[in-house]
Amino acid sequence: MNELLACVERCYELAEERLGRSFARPAVALDLRGQRAGVAYLNRNLLRFNAQMYSEHGEEFLRETVPHEVAHLLAHALHGSRIRPHGAEWQRLMTGLFGLPAKRCHDYPVVHARRRTSYLYKCACPVPVPFTAQRHAWVGKGRRYQCLRCGTLLHFTGHRRVA
Repeated sequence: MNELLACVERCYELAEERLGRSFARPAVALDLRGQRAGVAYLNRNLLRFNAQMYSEHGEEFLRETVPHEVAHLLAHALHGSRIRPHGAEWQRLMTGLFGLPAKRCHDYPVVHARRRTSYLYKCACPVPVPFTAQRHAWVGKGRRYQCLRCGTLLHFTGHRRVA
């Protein structure tokens, strides 16, 4: 974590030196999971990084991912919230300030997690329809779904299937 924080600090020091102004330092967390290497929360001045990807791709992560996310916060501080996340302002910071390609996504290999639980829904058809946890949650909030085959409303059977 110390190397990561030092890298964030170096990015900010470079920005202050080249842009001639100071920037508030963000909070930094190494608690992100899933497919994203990092996320910048603009209004909270927070950077979250993926610990797994950092441990697997240390130097490359520090060289590319950290400046990528810092550039988001810098672009927001310089230009406000009306800019596009990977728009011209962000791209200029990546190429002009950090000397890096303005790549939108990382190239790290990602292990895709399989969906573990399906919620089974029934209609007039003989075979139940599996719903993801997200879709099942939306049903709990009042959303309704119709079967694409028979056209009747789908209703939760009360059963789940774990894959």
